Order: sequence, then structure tokens, then C-alpha cells
Amino acid sequence: MNTRRQFLLRAPLGVLVAATACRNESPTSNSQSTPTTAGAPPTFGTGAGAGPPVTPATFAEAEKLMQVTMTPAERQQAADSWRQSLAPYLERRTGPRKVAIADTDAPATLWNPVLPGLAVTSTPDRFVRSKPDGKPLPSSDDAIAFAPVSQQSRWIESRQLTSERLTNIYLNRIERLDPKIRAIITLTRDHAVARAKAADAEIASGKYRGPLHGIPYGVKDLLDTKDIPTTYGAEPFRNRVPSADSAVVRRLNEAGAVLLAKLSLGALALNDIWFGGQTMNPWLLEEGASGSSAGPGAATAAALVSFSIGSETGGSIVSPAMRCGVTGLRPTFGRVARTGAMTLCWSLDKLGPMTRTVEDAMLVLQAITGPDAGDASSVPSRLDFDATAPVAGLKVGYISQWMKESPATDVDRAAMETMKQLKMELKEVTLPDWPYSSLMPILFAEGVASFEELTLNNQLGSLKMQVKDAWPNLFREARFLSAVDFVQADRFRRKVALEMARVFKDVDVLIVPSLRDEQLTITNFSGHPSLTLRAGFVEVSEARSDWAPDPENPLPKFDPPRRVPHGITILGRLFDDGLIGQVGLALERAFGVAEERPAGF
Repeated sequence: MNTRRQFLLRAPLGVLVAATACRNESPTSNSQSTPTTAGAPPTFGTGAGAGPPVTPATFAEAEKLMQVTMTPAERQQAADSWRQSLAPYLERRTGPRKVAIADTDAPATLWNPVLPGLAVTSTPDRFVRSKPDGKPLPSSDDAIAFAPVSQQSRWIESRQLTSERLTNIYLNRIERLDPKIRAIITLTRDHAVARAKAADAEIASGKYRGPLHGIPYGVKDLLDTKDIPTTYGAEPFRNRVPSADSAVVRRLNEAGAVLLAKLSLGALALNDIWFGGQTMNPWLLEEGASGSSAGPGAATAAALVSFSIGSETGGSIVSPAMRCGVTGLRPTFGRVARTGAMTLCWSLDKLGPMTRTVEDAMLVLQAITGPDAGDASSVPSRLDFDATAPVAGLKVGYISQWMKESPATDVDRAAMETMKQLKMELKEVTLPDWPYSSLMPILFAEGVASFEELTLNNQLGSLKMQVKDAWPNLFREARFLSAVDFVQADRFRRKVALEMARVFKDVDVLIVPSLRDEQLTITNFSGHPSLTLRAGFVEVSEARSDWAPDPENPLPKFDPPRRVPHGITILGRLFDDGLIGQVGLALERAFGVAEERPAGF
């Protein structure tokens, strides 16, 4: 099976910058001379120069990275003029870096997935929950812990269950079970108990805030929490304590939810290893939980929290949702404000719920959706979800070849048959055979720009993982990406978005193999919403990993094979997140596999 990380490694870095400017030398303010004759314009490339001397040999070596070829005369001309013509514009590299660029400073150019002709409405939401089923409160604490938010909320609303009791159930489970999976970076015990007591007091006084009131949750540790460490899972930030809550945490607080824990992520949102070790899959403790939303995936699957918040840039909700057998909802880009969240890529990052059922994901999305002034890419939008609506007659697109070959499985193909049984109409669609990995320079360039200080100040060496497919090496390499290739990838991105718009003119949703490389790349760059949910089980004879194979540390093998969950992914039109929730809910009910728990938890 192609892993998401292997895909990133195959992605070409493109044309690489030949700049070898030295950070210790100060450049001139510009590379143009001041005219001495009145009325004469400044002339380009005649200033004093900046950076270290370069020679034709410098360019000859750089050409191997750039994948271009110059003649000897062209190399000589470039070497003679480099310090005057282009090096002075690399002040961020050469210093003295007179302008501080704060973490909150977004690029001037913003990705807008809404193409001409597509109207986004912000009329009032329509949100219809499923009807109460009248289930009595179980006597078992474990059964209460694994119950979905949709059910826990009914018990709390009717005062059969208090938030304080539910919080303590999870605190006890965390103490017993988290050492197995290492999903929690910071436990907010005192904060949670105080919040739970306050929720119970409000509910007792008749002030019920809604379905998340009193519900304990965890967030991926890249969402700022006031006076509570937010570490990004990375050594350089392990003592970082924000002074304000992120927009998502603030909205969950306003909904009355109870913050229980900051959950693990692979360092700086890559894979599943953080400074405390690797987060493991509750269904198969010999393998990682997958990342980078490893903690949200594992903690939700193991019922250490009622629900969690993850993030995705290139597969970080989808992959751990698949591995850990939970529901992962990646909202439309721009729907959920990212104010106060760690930035990896301004034009790609998305925040979304990770839950044990589809309706839970929609309940959480309803609470966190909406724009915020701190996120220039966030926009007003409408959420239209009806848990009681029929799905018969909906058109479901699929790409035939994708469903026939790995990573698709019999579970994926069986899901298509289930759709037919639910009277949905399957329709084959196509996408061009394009090199979609050529979009990746955008991700790498934005990532290294976001963490420029770590690269320029030689702090990348403090990160735990120093293998070829970890951020330290990739960030160092990405310093040589070409601005020209970035622009060309950005132009290609719009062509890809137009193709997705074409596909969605003919269908309501798409079904895709969750870990298909192309779909993860295309839809993260186009901004379309994605819902991954458990659809069945498969057997694996070897542990799975996000990391490139390491012959010195082979993965565990299993004989007989182990049974683990497998999920399908539903994609929707831009801002049609509610519809993929309705389809997912109908499928979840038909599959009948959502309630099975991982052994030992």
C-alpha cells in the first residue's frame, strides 16, 4: 500500500534555487544605483552587491539541483552579476532581517477555493439531529465512555448523567490506558473538573447550552489554550504557553464543552512521533496511530475523550481516522477559522472533528464552524444537515480504476454495493491523468516559510526524528525551492480545482479509497470536504507505518493476520459538508460496525 509519507517523498522538489547567500553578510538596501544626472532613472544591477562571492562553478553545481543547463558564457555572466542583480533581494537569508515576520502574519495571496460562478451562502444553518432513542444510562462506566456524543448529550440534558461523573470516567480511563498508546501530551485535570462542575451547575439552573454542554473533549496540541501548554509535539516548543485560546477552543468553551487533554501530534504536524514517543493504534498496539492527528485518532478510538479536534494539511485527519477506526471530518477549506492554531501551510491547513460516529462529527462541526478576523482565509458559510433526510436518488461518483486496485479493498467495493441498496445512483467519473504530485512544492514551500526560524537558526536538529522523510531534512531541502515553480504549481492548482468543479456538476458526492495518493493531494489542494468513517474490517499481516521503510528496523509481522478497522471516504462539493454527513450517517447505520471496540480498552 502506498503510504501518504511515501507519496510526499516521491513528489518532485521541482526547480531548486541556486542562492547560496551567507547569513553573516549584510546586503545593500537594493541593487540599483542612485542616478547622478538629474532626471535619470535608477539602473538595475549596479549597486554595491550582497552575499558571498560566487563563481561559474557555483552555478555549474547548482544546475544539478535546478535541472537546467547554462553555457560557460552564461555561467560567467550570472556569476559576475549575481551579487548585484539578485542576491540583494534575499534579505531574509542574508540578513540583517530588519522586518520581523510574526507567526500570525499570513501571506498577502490567499487560496480561495470558490471559483467564479460558485455562490457561497451564509443564510442560517439547518441542523436536524436524530431523534432520541430513549436508551437508559448503562451501569458500566466503559459503556458510558464509548457511547457517542449524541447519546451522552441526551443523558446529560435529562440529568441522568452529570458532566463531573463523565469527566471522572475519562480521567480514570486515561490514567489506566494512556500509557499503552501515548496519546496525551498535557492532561488538564483540574481545569476539566472545574469546567464540569460549572456545566452541571448551569444545567441544574436551567441554562442548557446545547448538545456539547458538559461533554469532555481533547484537542490536537497545535490549538492554543490559554495558560495551558501548546507544544506542537516538538522539542523547541515544549514549554510554549499561549496567552489566549484559539478560535476553535473558544467556541467549544462557549458551547459548554469540557477541555480534558491536549492530544499528541507528530512533531510540527508530521506522522505520529512526538517528543514523548510514538502514539500507538488502540486496535493494534504494535503499530503507530498514524498522523499527524495521531492523538485525536487514538484517544477517540480508545474512549479517553468523548470527541477530539484534529487538523489536516495533506491527510492528517483521514489517515489516523482510517488506522484507528474513527470518524474523521475534514471540513471545506475556510469553513472553520484557524486563529490560534499552529500554521504549517496557510493555503492548506484545516481543522475538523474526530469522533466515534458520523452524527457526533456533525454536532462538533456545528459548534466550531464560522469565520474569525484572525484567519484571513475563513469565510461565512451555511451548514445544512438533516439526520432524518433520505439519501435515495443521490448521485455518487466513483473513479473505476481507483476502486479496482490497492489501496482500495473489498470493504470499499462492498460500500458501493451498500450505496446501491440505499437507492443511491452510482456514476463513473474521470479525472485527467495529470502529475498531481507537482502541487507539492506549495506545501513544502509554505511549511519551510512557516518554520523559517527553526531552519535559519539551526534548531531543526533538536527534533526527535532526523530521518530523510522527517521535517528537518525536508525543510532544509525546501530552502532551495524555486519561486518560479511555486507560481507554476499555483497555476496548476487552479486547473485541478476547475476539474473538481466539473466532476461535481454531475454528482452529489464521491466515494474514494481513503488513502489513495491522488485523492488526498487533489482534495486537500482544492479544499473539498471529506468524511472518513469505519465501513468494515480487514486483516493485516504486517504493521503499517507513515514512515519510509527502514531495513534496520523492520515492521512487526503477524501470523495469523490481525483484524483491524477499515474506512471509506466520502467527498462533497465545496461547503456541502452537511450532505456528506447525511450520506455518511445512512452508510454507518447500514454497515452496523461502528459500535465494536478495540480489545483491551
